[in-house]
Amino acid sequence: MTWQPFYVGNGIPRDVELGDPPPWRSFPRQALHKEFQPPPGLVSAVNAALALRRPLLLTGAAGSGKSTVIEQVAAELKLGEVLRWHITSRSTLGESLYRYDALGRIHAQRLGGHDDIGPFLELGPLGTALVAVERPRALLVDEIDKSDLDLPSDLLDVLERGDFEIPELARYTETSDTVEVRQWRSADITSVHRGRVQCRQFPFIVMTSNGERDFPAAFLRRCIRFTMPKPTVEALRKVVEAHLRTSVDGDRADTVDELITSFVQRVAAGESLAVDQLLNAIHLLTGPSGLAGEDGDAVLALVLRELSRA
Repeated sequence: MTWQPFYVGNGIPRDVELGDPPPWRSFPRQALHKEFQPPPGLVSAVNAALALRRPLLLTGAAGSGKSTVIEQVAAELKLGEVLRWHITSRSTLGESLYRYDALGRIHAQRLGGHDDIGPFLELGPLGTALVAVERPRALLVDEIDKSDLDLPSDLLDVLERGDFEIPELARYTETSDTVEVRQWRSADITSVHRGRVQCRQFPFIVMTSNGERDFPAAFLRRCIRFTMPKPTVEALRKVVEAHLRTSVDGDRADTVDELITSFVQRVAAGESLAVDQLLNAIHLLTGPSGLAGEDGDAVLALVLRELSRA
């Protein structure tokens, strides 16, 4: 069977059936908590973080499943929808706690609106995780090693105390002691008393790192740390079966095994590859597209291209 392309490059319109996408590329996006296969040692690290009410710092290569861990924990322990804080070099602690639309409030006042500050405040992902609730929330702090150098240190006080103040509300107490504030990207409302948010149950926090920088000792000692191991052939077989939601049989099983073995050898040799690249390649091999021959080899080379190269 030869590779059957959708696009041929002649500019002639035609009807093409694209087929079903991979299970992990179906939308609305489905959580992968059932498909995730935790490596040895990770379950113990998660339980230690839960028991000690400490953040879990996961280090590992891109695509090793670091950000999927929290989805599985949140699903198993019924912690609700995962809150997500994606870190960039411009991320600040303040924006993760709350956001205040001062200009919007001024505009509303000029239009003769009432002086209610609540509609112009929204808790950030970390701020929402610290709301006083009976069950802890789950918060993903993704790629914290991409942050400004000071951000990990700025987090220390909040992680230790489990509370923070909203100065705009602290000053607003002359009008009202309690203000209703929206939670992060939600219609849910929480009551903030005298400008202070205080957690009742410390959230389950997972911070991910690609290992691109070192962190201060004061920050590290407040975390449970775990490094995702390099994948093995047997572990990847389980990952492939879980994500494809079926086992690969017949003539293609040997081809898939060869691809998995080659992937493991390349990673062991120091190449930067992600597991989702392997899943993409196997989906093309085992799907109805008919990926084979020289064209198939060229497509696999594109899909499995090393990440450290442009």
